Amino acid sequence: MGTFRLLLRKHSALLSLLGTALAAVLILWTVNSPVIVGASAAERQLPVYCVQRDDNRIAISFDAAWGNEDTQKLIDILNAYGVRSTFFVVGDWAEKYPASVRALHEAGHEVMSHSSHHNHFSMMSADEIAADLREANRLIAACTGVEPTLFRCPYGEYDDHVIQTVKSLGMTAVQWSVDSLDWKGISADEICERVLRRVEPGSIVLFHNAAEHTPEALPRILSELQSGGYEIVPVSVLLLEGETRIDHTGKQLPATGG
Repeated sequence: MGTFRLLLRKHSALLSLLGTALAAVLILWTVNSPVIVGASAAERQLPVYCVQRDDNRIAISFDAAWGNEDTQKLIDILNAYGVRSTFFVVGDWAEKYPASVRALHEAGHEVMSHSSHHNHFSMMSADEIAADLREANRLIAACTGVEPTLFRCPYGEYDDHVIQTVKSLGMTAVQWSVDSLDWKGISADEICERVLRRVEPGSIVLFHNAAEHTPEALPRILSELQSGGYEIVPVSVLLLEGETRIDHTGKQLPATGG
């Protein structure tokens, strides 16, 4: 009987541990997923994941945080297709590769902020976030002469206080609705399939400037998107003008209607 009770206590402890782990996973998903239902959806602060468009405009974006091997190659490919994109660069990256930042700007691409040091913003105070963003904007503007107005959270992580702080600086937080997963080292064919299957009007596509197979995949993606009638524009051009709102999925809509 004593052995049975001991096993029962161990079983209960294991179930409790599993329950705690599951709760932690659900909390993490809730923090990072835009699809929230119920009253919390109306209260939650969200970045822009995509845009409601009546035309076929989409945006292609790149995050630049570490390597620089293919940046010029990407510039050349985008130029060959007449595409202007948005590069979200880390301040440290801009400081390390100022010539590349200038090249992006001179080629007509937007250079926006991806933070100063690619830290976890949800673990930082509002004052720390604001200081980080100001420093990143200073480093980027030193190369381009233009202060960023858009921001992408490092790791795609955010919570209400992160988004509120970004807004308080007059900036717009931008996520993505189509993830190429190029950072995982998947093949060019897999990248193409993922992107082309998921794009729709108003999509924001995520790439990385130093991903292994992105330069190989990009020409086919650009060619097929343009052949399919899509117009590829920088993120700031994709965003709606005037008063807007963001629904529970992260889609930017006109403030009224929609």
